[in-house]
Amino acid sequence: MNSILFHLAFPVSEISKTKEFYVKGLGCEVGRETPGSVILNLGGHQLVAHVTREPLTPQRGIYPRHFGLVFRQEADWENLLARAEANDLSFHQSPKRRFVGTALEHRTFFLEDPFYNLLEFKFYCHESAIFGEASYAQVGDA
Repeated sequence: MNSILFHLAFPVSEISKTKEFYVKGLGCEVGRETPGSVILNLGGHQLVAHVTREPLTPQRGIYPRHFGLVFRQEADWENLLARAEANDLSFHQSPKRRFVGTALEHRTFFLEDPFYNLLEFKFYCHESAIFGEASYAQVGDA
């Protein structure tokens, strides 16, 4: 097991809606919780949702900011997709394949939480593309 965990703090406006989406919808486990924040376990990584009073607005697209998981097993990606569909989570982009027929080919979908945070979940057909395949210039959609 990797001894390093990823940590991400992100804005929300309500803890109960946060738990509805991340715990019930995605299957995250809850750690510590206060009226103004909640720690979530997403795939073994620490997310911390912090309540803000600042207005939260939708992004125009998936760039520059989103976060998520890269699955090493396609079945795990498919299971999360099925869970998201069964829980009627809001898809920002429906499931699709990118870079078909290349070493960068991967399956992806984007969800939008109730606070306009975008989450991407993907599975690379060739594991070497997760950090490698530097001879390809493509990163994401044009």
